[in-house]
Amino acid sequence: MDLHQYRDVDKRGTITRVTYEATNSAGERWTKYANVYLPYGYDENQKYDIVYLMHGGGGNPDAWLDCAQIKNALDRGFEEGKAKPFIVVFPTYYNLDPTERRRIEGVNAEWENEQIRAFQKELAEDLIPAVESRFSTYAKDTTPEGLAGSRLHRAFGGFSMGGGVTWYVFLYNLEIVSVFLPLSGDCWEIQPMGGRLVPEETAKVLAERTRAKGMTGKDFRIYGGTGDKDMGLDNMKPMLEAMTAYPDLFDLEEDPAKGNLHLAVKEDAVHAYEQVYHHVWHYLPYLF
Repeated sequence: MDLHQYRDVDKRGTITRVTYEATNSAGERWTKYANVYLPYGYDENQKYDIVYLMHGGGGNPDAWLDCAQIKNALDRGFEEGKAKPFIVVFPTYYNLDPTERRRIEGVNAEWENEQIRAFQKELAEDLIPAVESRFSTYAKDTTPEGLAGSRLHRAFGGFSMGGGVTWYVFLYNLEIVSVFLPLSGDCWEIQPMGGRLVPEETAKVLAERTRAKGMTGKDFRIYGGTGDKDMGLDNMKPMLEAMTAYPDLFDLEEDPAKGNLHLAVKEDAVHAYEQVYHHVWHYLPYLF
């Protein structure tokens, strides 16, 4: 796979913050924020594709920017013409009372699963409308119809638990997102670690939900990534292989330019942002 190497650039994008209202676990409206990367030369009169990139367990909207050279990968990729410039949003799926200080120790799988599943409503009804009503994307408006009409220009990805969020977006928000970038994370719809423990059953759910929405294999693309020393490999690989039992929907190919389902494995790579961000760089030319 193509690996990123840091190189200083002249044309740097900027990071800004968007605040928006969402519903917390107590059913109350409260304020959250997301970081937004705007490519160099961002022009409100131009339409931009957009990627939502989620953190892993215990993270926050700053995690990707703090833990990996993702900004330089975007700056360099756009400056060098590896991809047409697009907007990137770094949100959080956590739904905690902002006045409550809480330290997350380890990962409580069931609690995390509740958080990432509940985020699906927030994504469609709060986050995307807040971001895309402020910045220039292909959405004519932020109604369900407007978001569905612009789905080909919208992607969602994430690392670890953010990869789990990505699979939930596929299941619950496929109508408004067409490109998926699950990194070191599998689908937990049936149970935590479902990609490893019940891969065939998980693949069946993914296929059935896709058909139920009237979608075909031409309506989406999935670009998966992990490392050969990453625990995510054992969770993702069996599930993706099981998905090939539905060839009309999932066409697993090594070449990102072919098929609609991929898994790039980085050599000598553990479960860490500084490893999986290379997959974002690798897939830059293929997302849109």
